[in-house]
Amino acid sequence: MLKCVKARWSEKNLKAIILVGGKATRLLPLTTNTPKSLVPVLNVPMLAHLINHLKEYDIRDIILAQGHLAGSIEGYFGDGSRLGVSITHSYENVPLGSAGAVKNAEKLLDSTFLVVNSDIFSDMDFTAMLDLHRTGKAKVTIAVTPVNDPTKYGLVEADNHGKVGRFLEKPKPEEVTTNMINAGAWFVEADVLSMVPPATNYSFERNIFPQLLALGKPVYAYSSTGYWIDMGTIESYLQLHRDLLEGKCRHYKVSSDEGIIASKDNRIPPTVKITGKILVAPGCTFGSHARITGPVVVGPGCTLDDDIRVENSVIWHDVRIMRGASILDSVIADNCLLGAGCIVENSVIGDHVSIGSDVSVPPGSKIEPGTKIENPKP
Repeated sequence: MLKCVKARWSEKNLKAIILVGGKATRLLPLTTNTPKSLVPVLNVPMLAHLINHLKEYDIRDIILAQGHLAGSIEGYFGDGSRLGVSITHSYENVPLGSAGAVKNAEKLLDSTFLVVNSDIFSDMDFTAMLDLHRTGKAKVTIAVTPVNDPTKYGLVEADNHGKVGRFLEKPKPEEVTTNMINAGAWFVEADVLSMVPPATNYSFERNIFPQLLALGKPVYAYSSTGYWIDMGTIESYLQLHRDLLEGKCRHYKVSSDEGIIASKDNRIPPTVKITGKILVAPGCTFGSHARITGPVVVGPGCTLDDDIRVENSVIWHDVRIMRGASILDSVIADNCLLGAGCIVENSVIGDHVSIGSDVSVPPGSKIEPGTKIENPKP
């Protein structure tokens, strides 16, 4: 369940534009046919979690800036009414970068607005962030968060009051002066978009932010020290599920003190051995003597046969895992068939993959959608 937080500010119709246009190459093969925004997190599209987060702060007017596999995103979210928000879809025919994508929706943005990267999952307090933005009379306020290795991100140097003095994208180790990095959310004044050339690939991080500093315009950093993860890799995708099932993010609380969270229509025999936290969607069937070691998430309509073993894995919908198979530290996408006795370890299986009986998939494999793998004939 989600914990609601009452917004404190007086602005009406505060808009958020969510950047959902990327191809998510780091999540391949999961994102070959599924846009990153629809990649399930706890059996719910990741973007739905972000929209619910925004709703907690009464941000209900949302623009989706999209390109890759846009039809799937619009098909799922529509006008947003099902989620209690209003969604406008903004399309780009070619990649325009973070600032270019927002410029493309400029006619919809006439006052202060929020930009959010769609692959960020966090405890961010947008009320406190906007308060700092208003107090500092900033042109842009950037959420920043501490990380162990800033070289993978955009480093942000700020004084004790939050006023930014320097940006450095993906610094070398010897250039690191702080562990605070751009956390993928920014409040922006609408007139900043006049700095973005139309129909051009342009970046907030590499272009607009440094240009604002060079012009002496106030840019602030809001320090967010709560939960934050960039769900851009397979490793972080699995880590996110571990964290959420363990209750590390306040925006999702496990609704049961027991190890299993499942709807009543699932058929789980008493002989199934369950250890740790698992989440099971409706319509699943478990065979006898299955062994499930959490954290594990099982999507809707899955069948897990007798004597199977699943550990630290995420399984999407309508997957069949046949007798005696083992799934370890892996992600299995939609509509897959995993044959009897097969072993999948530390691997990512795209949708509609068929793996034959007794096949051992090499650890670290990434199997493209639609692949059929059989043991070679003797």
